[in-house]
Amino acid sequence: MSKKVAVILSGSGVFDGSEIHEAVLTLLSLDRRGASYQCFAPDIAQHHVINHVTGEEMDESRNVLVESARIARGEVKPVRELKAEDFDALIVPGGFGAAKNLSDFAFSGSKLRVQIGVSTAAKAFSEAGKPVGLMCIAPAIAGRIFGEGVLATIGTDAETAAALEQTGVKHVECAVDDIVVDDNHKLVTTPAYMTAKSISEAAEGIDKLVDRVLLMV
Repeated sequence: MSKKVAVILSGSGVFDGSEIHEAVLTLLSLDRRGASYQCFAPDIAQHHVINHVTGEEMDESRNVLVESARIARGEVKPVRELKAEDFDALIVPGGFGAAKNLSDFAFSGSKLRVQIGVSTAAKAFSEAGKPVGLMCIAPAIAGRIFGEGVLATIGTDAETAAALEQTGVKHVECAVDDIVVDDNHKLVTTPAYMTAKSISEAAEGIDKLVDRVLLMV
């Protein structure tokens, strides 16, 4: 029987939404392993919109769900409709959207708040004992979801790791092609583009994350 995985996206584009390479690699990895997936995203306005050519903020507003539909080829649902009982596991790709739209970690650091729909869904997976995979900067929400002492990684950046530890995360340094596994909390994390210098480097850790998440089901 095919394993069913929910994937939460945060928009479309590394600087203000989901990291597109990470998101697509995640979906490809799941599909190649015979797992089915459904994408979700909050139906909210993005924190802001970034011109990905210049890196400058643009004077416009975009919706996280609508932008996420670009990656999901239209097959995306509001995160408020995500029910843990309908899926075997949850995976959240990174990108600044995870720290700007799914949470406010980019602005509040260790005092971050997680978007209510994302928090409710992720906690439901945790409480049901179902595995969760977080990549890139998405592990910033781990302390809020799992509580004190959860093991996670964002790679090797000391400043970001220190902020995570202030939220209760026990940070573990990790190479781009590897994963950190917390068996007690059924959480798998990988640095992806926090340290990756190429799409193939990011793919190595993401494939390992997907493999371990599916093994935990």
